Amino acid sequence: MRSLLIALTMTAALCTAASLQAGFEAGVGKRIITPNPLLPVSGGVGIPQPAEDKQGELTARALVVRNGETTVAIVQLDLLGFPSVLGNRVRKAVPRIPAENILIGSTHTHSGPDCYGFPTPDGGHTGDLDYMDKVCVLAAEAVNEALDQLQSATLKIGTDKAKGKIAYNYYAPQLYDPRMSVIQAIAADGRPIGTLVNYAIHPEVLGNEVGLMSPDLIGPLCDKLEAETGGMGMFMNGAQGGMITADNRNLDDPRDVGQAVWNDSRRWDECLRIGHLMADEALRIVAGAPVQQDPKVYCTHENVKFPVGSDMMWAIVTGSPLDYPHNPDKSITARINLVNLGDAQILTIPGEALPNIGYYLKRNMRGRHQLLFGLTNDAFGYILTKVDFNSFDRYEYVSRTSLGEMTGEILIEHCLGLVADSPSPE
Repeated sequence: MRSLLIALTMTAALCTAASLQAGFEAGVGKRIITPNPLLPVSGGVGIPQPAEDKQGELTARALVVRNGETTVAIVQLDLLGFPSVLGNRVRKAVPRIPAENILIGSTHTHSGPDCYGFPTPDGGHTGDLDYMDKVCVLAAEAVNEALDQLQSATLKIGTDKAKGKIAYNYYAPQLYDPRMSVIQAIAADGRPIGTLVNYAIHPEVLGNEVGLMSPDLIGPLCDKLEAETGGMGMFMNGAQGGMITADNRNLDDPRDVGQAVWNDSRRWDECLRIGHLMADEALRIVAGAPVQQDPKVYCTHENVKFPVGSDMMWAIVTGSPLDYPHNPDKSITARINLVNLGDAQILTIPGEALPNIGYYLKRNMRGRHQLLFGLTNDAFGYILTKVDFNSFDRYEYVSRTSLGEMTGEILIEHCLGLVADSPSPE
């Protein structure tokens, strides 16, 4: 018996040593999270609209990367937002990865079910708690599948301006970030394992008033990436607040020339056009990127306290049936991650940062590529700098649905602190 125990111990040690010496590995997993029967779809705070049909499937997608002792999971959910109180349920079901290394982001489709549990004036809420439980289970399954599928891999990362009619700023058409970054993990046989697109855009071609449940343009984006590469497609949103949206404008049909407002196309074929164009641009951008043979993986985090000055946001925090964690001093705590992946650096944003914040963070980040994962680890409304907060009539809505005036300042301070305290990407 003693000999058997010694042998088992040695085997375990050898397996552990082999995994630590395996070099870079990547794996992917996916689950369908479309509710059956369909649920009402939410475009934000307010009463969700009935869904009479669906177009495409809502999904949970996971990319897991590992090198040595560091494992990181990146999770995409086709939802308006996914608060940390739900994300922590997913993390608890994936014990093989440190909870703080699991990054869960929502695409921000405006054609999916509410996962906030927005309170209603009658004391109820707008969510379906059973559905939220199911999403947590399926998201964890996707991450565990990706872990089980880990294999030796190389990496390609590219960044360039995405060309074509994809996105614009509804408040000021040219004030948006056209840069798209693409991460592609490649198996030893040269087959792409997964291709992740990072770009700032509201997936609201359809919106929640057309009666469709849908991943919006993200579905066609991922579908075309998969058809073209054979590996899984993924999307993580960027700093798309205030108001970086899909460019579905009918430019020959102005609604208000003086205000630069056009009528738009809220049809599935426009989702197909934009999603497929994004996929084409992503594959163009990553095609010429150099292959990184043994990219290093580094992950750190900080739990950051944000005061809540908005009465509406505080009512959501305290009135949702999800029992959002909050602090006695009328604040919430959100986690910010910094990840170095090969020659790229990634920061997470727990909400919808305005594009000027996105530009500033990228300008002060390190590495050859700078990526921002918006609506990740939490989704607490819009994030503005104090000089923008309530400064223009146009910003009334985004200010009202922000935690408060200092949210952007606190975010920038702690993000750049993580950058300063972390090694540069290799």
